[in-house]
Amino acid sequence: MMKKRKLGPCVTFFPQPTTLVTSVDTAGKVNLMTASWAGIVSKTPPTMAISLNRSRLTYEQIRQTGCFVVNMVPVSLAVAADFCGIRSGRDRDKAVVTGLTLVPAEQVAAPLVGECPLNVECRLVREVELGDYRLMLGEIVQIHAAEQAFAEDGGMSVAAFDPLVYLGGIREYWSLGGHVADAYRDGLRLEDGK
Repeated sequence: MMKKRKLGPCVTFFPQPTTLVTSVDTAGKVNLMTASWAGIVSKTPPTMAISLNRSRLTYEQIRQTGCFVVNMVPVSLAVAADFCGIRSGRDRDKAVVTGLTLVPAEQVAAPLVGECPLNVECRLVREVELGDYRLMLGEIVQIHAAEQAFAEDGGMSVAAFDPLVYLGGIREYWSLGGHVADAYRDGLRLEDGK
């Protein structure tokens, strides 16, 4: 058993996905915001959640248009993603500064980030108040995955996605290591006594 140090109530938990959330207002102004508090929260219906401070431009825009896109950030975009998390879209056009390409989505008004290998289009279905934060629940209406991630047999290559992860609390970005086990299969060995 490991010896543990108590940290108290804080936001140290990792890894977290590094995502770029794209949103748009009713006038068509787009914003990019880095968010690590994002994840799939339901399979039926397919739902994604992001947690945003209510003072953020992204929050305002999602409330206006009822949609957002969660874009998975690859390791190659670490610097651009960090910039989008430390500067406000009220002051700067982050797509221009970072050189990221905005691509029209199929089902929602908010655009995709063209350089991100996985884009999740969401329609806002519910908002939950959490102090100064709001948990935004979005029904997944379309997912776009990079073509180069697919093998001829239909399987996907994680290496093609190369996801960037964030270590909350210590404020560092990391890449993933290698494959260590197969989900829904390798754990069965414990039942078989192997």
